[in-house]
Amino acid sequence: MSADPRQRRAARHAQPATEAAASAPRKKPITTDRITDAALEVVATEGYDALTIRRVATLLGTGPSSLYAHIVNKNDIDDLLIGRLYAEVVLPEPNPAAWREQLLDVYTQIRDLYLKYPGISRAALAMVSTNLETLRVGEGILAILLAGGVEPKTAGWARDALSLYVSGYALEQSLVQQRRRNPDQDWVLTHEELLDRFTALPADQFPHTRRHAAALISGTSHDRFNFALGQLMNNLRPA
Repeated sequence: MSADPRQRRAARHAQPATEAAASAPRKKPITTDRITDAALEVVATEGYDALTIRRVATLLGTGPSSLYAHIVNKNDIDDLLIGRLYAEVVLPEPNPAAWREQLLDVYTQIRDLYLKYPGISRAALAMVSTNLETLRVGEGILAILLAGGVEPKTAGWARDALSLYVSGYALEQSLVQQRRRNPDQDWVLTHEELLDRFTALPADQFPHTRRHAAALISGTSHDRFNFALGQLMNNLRPA
C-alpha cells in the first residue's frame, strides 16, 4: 500500500474502504475507521472546537505523525466525519407524489445527526466532499428533486441551498446550547425574557416589534426549521 496519505484518501473515495485483517496484533493498528471513531468521541464529549489532530492522536494513544500516515490534514478528518454521519441516513425510493415530504425527512435526519455532535456541521461547510457516503446522500437528494420534476440545474442549486441552511441551523443550535451552559452568558435570554424586552420597547420607535412580539418569537426551533425548508421547497416548480 502506498505510504502517501493523499493516494490513500483518493483510493477510499473511489471505493468502499476495507481494513486488512491482522493476526493477533500486539497493538491495535491505526486505521481511518479508528481515527473517525476517536474524532467523533472528541466532538461528542468536548465539542467540535476541541477537535484537532493532536487531540485525536492522544485519544488513540499515539502521536500526530501516526495519523498522517492515513490522513492528509484536519480537513480530511472533517470529510471522514461527515461521511460517517451520512452513512446513517436512510434514503427513500423517490416518489413524485411525495417528493417534498421525502426531502424534508432526509434533511431532518441530517439535522438530527448534526445535533448529536455539537458543532459538527461546521465540518460540512465550505467543503466539496468526495466521500462515497456523502455522495450517496447527495445523489439520493438529487433523485428526489428530479422525481418531483425539478429542472437539473435548479435541483442542484436547491440541494446546495437546503444543505447550507441545515448546516447553519445545526451550528446555531449548538452555539445556543454552548452559551446556555456557560454561567457568564447571562445575556442569552429565555423566551419569556425576550418577550418582556420586546413588549417594553418604546412604542414610537418600535411599533411593529412591540405589537407583534408574541408572533415574532413564536414556535419551537424545529417548527422554524420545517417552515424554512417548506418555503424553499414550495418555491420549486416542475420544469
